[in-house]
Amino acid sequence: MKNFSDLTEREVLAVAISSEEEDSRIYMSFAEDLTERYPESARIFEEMADQEKGHRHMLLELYEQRFGPNLPPIRRDNVKGFLRRRPIWLTKNLSLDAIRKEAATMEFEAERFYVKAAEHTQDVGVRRLLGDLAEAEKGHEKVAAELTDQILKPDVRAEEDRTRRRVFVLQYVQPGLAGLMDGSVSTLAPLFAAAFATHHNWQTFLVGLAASIGAGISMGFAEALSDDGSLTGRGSPWLRGVTCGLMTTVGGLGHTMPYLVPDTWPDAFAFATAIAGVVVFFELWAIAYIRARYMDTPFLHAVFQIVLGGVIVLAVGILIGAA
Repeated sequence: MKNFSDLTEREVLAVAISSEEEDSRIYMSFAEDLTERYPESARIFEEMADQEKGHRHMLLELYEQRFGPNLPPIRRDNVKGFLRRRPIWLTKNLSLDAIRKEAATMEFEAERFYVKAAEHTQDVGVRRLLGDLAEAEKGHEKVAAELTDQILKPDVRAEEDRTRRRVFVLQYVQPGLAGLMDGSVSTLAPLFAAAFATHHNWQTFLVGLAASIGAGISMGFAEALSDDGSLTGRGSPWLRGVTCGLMTTVGGLGHTMPYLVPDTWPDAFAFATAIAGVVVFFELWAIAYIRARYMDTPFLHAVFQIVLGGVIVLAVGILIGAA
């Protein structure tokens, strides 16, 4: 790789031309990625791509005047310290806010490049153009804000907010809630069966711990392997799997932890079981609320599904343990 200080004016212009071309393609990729989810925001990135094309044409015209039609085969990746870009496949299916931050970083780096390039060149015309482009890149954030105000009217913003909420639900709330539901409900029967069969807190805790971790691993892999998120919009399968697995384990441990009360305490079993029962009560109602709040499930339906189902599972565990 070459040091920036070793570049000729011809190479500086060639790097600038290829950079503008690549940035234009990146912005168009952002626009294509956002078209279905946020069509109006996609238009903003299309406008920014057109501006980058305009910069490229200005640079190319100046280059041809100075050096002719042939561009040397040098790109910004061949120069140390400037304009590193993440591969475009790493920017697929990013959130709207993440894409905007990525674009802001690109503009900042482009401005830095043009400032340094203008200082490096001796030609007055080249220096002037590079300085103008540095100012243009610096002003892109303002341009983007103006385009946002022009394009994203209140009704469009409201629709994009609803889309953002749906994406949040698909990628985080849904797998987390599925894990919390499974961990809270599926571990009730083995935990309370062990509790009423042994009347010993430590053995009961070990059963609950094993059930919680086992359920977390099982649910995590099931969620991660369910789909790759490319068609459903559910995001990274491993992120969903980790979220689901952790919430499953947390849900199971919530009513398992009270059985850490030492067996040597007076009425230790009765005390731990009472606390576990209270935790179960609040867990089930919290899950019902989350389901109604984020999953658009009627509250009474959520209560019937979660609370009543949990009570039945709890009763089965107690009956088996007491038998």
